Amino acid sequence: MDFYEVLDQVVDLLRRRRRVTYRALKVQFKLDDEALEALKDELLKAQRLAVDEAGEVLVWSGDTATAPEPSPAASQPVQPPATAAGQRPHAAPPPAAFHTPDAERRQLTVLFCGLVDSTALSSQLDPEDLREVVRAYQATCAEVIQRFEGHIAQYLGDGLLVYFGYPHAHEDDAHRAVRAGLGMVAALEALNTHLAQRHEVRIAVRIGIHTGLVVVGDVGGGRRQEQLALGETPNMAARLQGLAAPDTVVLSAATLRLV
Repeated sequence: MDFYEVLDQVVDLLRRRRRVTYRALKVQFKLDDEALEALKDELLKAQRLAVDEAGEVLVWSGDTATAPEPSPAASQPVQPPATAAGQRPHAAPPPAAFHTPDAERRQLTVLFCGLVDSTALSSQLDPEDLREVVRAYQATCAEVIQRFEGHIAQYLGDGLLVYFGYPHAHEDDAHRAVRAGLGMVAALEALNTHLAQRHEVRIAVRIGIHTGLVVVGDVGGGRRQEQLALGETPNMAARLQGLAAPDTVVLSAATLRLV
């Protein structure tokens, strides 16, 4: 089995289990250190389908709209038993099940989260230590967001752009967004205990939430495309985040009416 066949299987495993340790991956796929590092580079940097947690755990952050094309074994519900391992079926169609419309209009609750005084933090820490702090913050937030079935649309430096209502909608998406925002603030309190001991720093966040109509579709060009929501709603969430006090969640009137 070549490297990319292993990568496809790891993506499928992460999508199902959401959290997998590096140790488990080495045992399951018999990876040496070099292969594991290459796998991490693909998942964390090239494909951006996962985030690292404390250098020990991979946490799924992707979805079917942004995931790489799965292997034929994963994309076909049933394979003939006579098919050789790793061999592509002769008439296998492209993975149309993962295709999304060019543009889709829907109501969305958008959460925007940003670190407080990130510039001061970057001047206080060595770049490698800063990277460790930011990744720990992102992983902590991602775990809470996944608990409420939100979708992280983008990692914007030290910011997070999160959708509730896309790609999967719920009747209580506004409630989920607010509970996720409060949960992120609470989870970072526990993280700060670790950061204070290891790096002598404390981080705080500002969170803004707004609900409104958007159009979701492909944005970007060439091989660099993302599924993003366009309209006033994401911009309003970002402006509210800028108004928030440290470690608080600010809601728009539209979101407040729903909760």
